[in-house]
Amino acid sequence: MSHVPPPVARFYRLIPDACPPQRADRSAGGTLPTRAYRHCDAVTSAAGFGWWLYPPCGISLMWDGAAIVWRCDALPEWMPLAPAAQYPHQSARFDAAAPAALQGCSPPFLTALPEPGAVQVWTGFLVRSAPGWGLLVRAPANLPAAGGYEQWEGIVEAEDWFGPVFSNLRLTRTDRPVVLLADRPLVQVQPLPRVAYAEATLRRTAHVPDLAGLTAADWADYDAAIAAPNADPTRPPGGYAAAVRRRRRAGCPWPGPGPEGGSGTDRGIVGIDAAQQEIVGKRAMAVP
Repeated sequence: MSHVPPPVARFYRLIPDACPPQRADRSAGGTLPTRAYRHCDAVTSAAGFGWWLYPPCGISLMWDGAAIVWRCDALPEWMPLAPAAQYPHQSARFDAAAPAALQGCSPPFLTALPEPGAVQVWTGFLVRSAPGWGLLVRAPANLPAAGGYEQWEGIVEAEDWFGPVFSNLRLTRTDRPVVLLADRPLVQVQPLPRVAYAEATLRRTAHVPDLAGLTAADWADYDAAIAAPNADPTRPPGGYAAAVRRRRRAGCPWPGPGPEGGSGTDRGIVGIDAAQQEIVGKRAMAVP
């Protein structure tokens, strides 16, 4: 019997109108320039890393510098956001399904935050991550911004915190409404091994202060990556992208025991110490 690894992220849809999570698109929904899509693996890898979640319906937000009003596809009249609002008919749906002790606890659809012009928008989903994984919730990578707002980013360790996937927006204009379309991704959820952002990992950096610090190997690598290709007028475009694709096809991208319990090599995860490897190993179990 073949082993099927458990999901790194499990999304639970609570609002039936919400679009199911979609794999983030390497072309950023067709908005990347053709040259970037064909030849720039760095751009397409970032664009395709994670999953897109959408607003459960079209939303309009208007901020006058002091208060926020809103409307949506199902409720076309402007209403004050003071301080939160439920998705239309969602409270009744939630209470009909929830245990008695949790009735009345449906997550709010929109919430006005204490900061000026700040609003929280719920995607309609809860999420649980696999042991050893965190989830970076951010604006969609390389997708042109809709305009009129900025998004805060956050890493949630949803292994231990089972709650809603939302985005915190800071509205940046007061002269016209900010529109969130139901068919445009609101957030990109990206899986990160906890070891990737652990303090021990982030302390392991080095600084070469000047040109004198480059070694002969560094100069040779720079020549191979930058100088030599640019000196060759006949070189085909996309050499880096082709090399990365060959490397991906060559084998497992994870050089040690992965957080999902899979294996790469027996040497452990390259670049982390024994204590960190033990942490990852202990968390190699399935999501309930």
